[in-house]
Amino acid sequence: MSVTRSRRATDSTGLAGVIDMLRYHEASRQGIGLLLLLICGFVIEPAGVWRVIAGLLLACAGQAWRIYAAGVIYKNTRLATSGAYSLVRHPLYLGNFVIMAGFTLACANWVFVIIFVLFFLFYYPPAIAYEDAKLEKIFGDEWRSWSADTAAMIPNRLAWTPDRDARWNMRQSLVRNGELIISIYLLGCAVLLWYQASP
Repeated sequence: MSVTRSRRATDSTGLAGVIDMLRYHEASRQGIGLLLLLICGFVIEPAGVWRVIAGLLLACAGQAWRIYAAGVIYKNTRLATSGAYSLVRHPLYLGNFVIMAGFTLACANWVFVIIFVLFFLFYYPPAIAYEDAKLEKIFGDEWRSWSADTAAMIPNRLAWTPDRDARWNMRQSLVRNGELIISIYLLGCAVLLWYQASP
């Protein structure tokens, strides 16, 4: 799936083609993102305990948002347009952003802040473009009507629509969409970060 995505997403050749393939490679984006969260625990700078707590609470909020959004999406079979999807087209990406922002705040390392920003700028615009093109192809006018007023990843309005496409399903979120494994991994990264921050 990831290699196919990379090949379909770019016609570039040479170095530009290699860079484009990396940008559209989903496994690379996910793997590097998870690795960066782990690295936070090793590059943490001395900071007040409240900064660490605030950062980890922010990361928890991001993962809670992901757990919610993943429980009402049925990928490529039903277009989710309500609940989390009434605010942004890609709420899982928003959750990723909030999680990484929380870990970055907790580790208080300015070099890591730059790495975090570069990571997002490198991977997420192509991922959003690919997902939007795929969803438009699958859902057509339904997608175009919904996406016209719905921001990609950062909400531009707070017009919340209660869930109407699907009711939140724990199994769908935690098992089928993998949020349980991600939550356990994030907990491990948070424990490491907290341990490293302790005097």
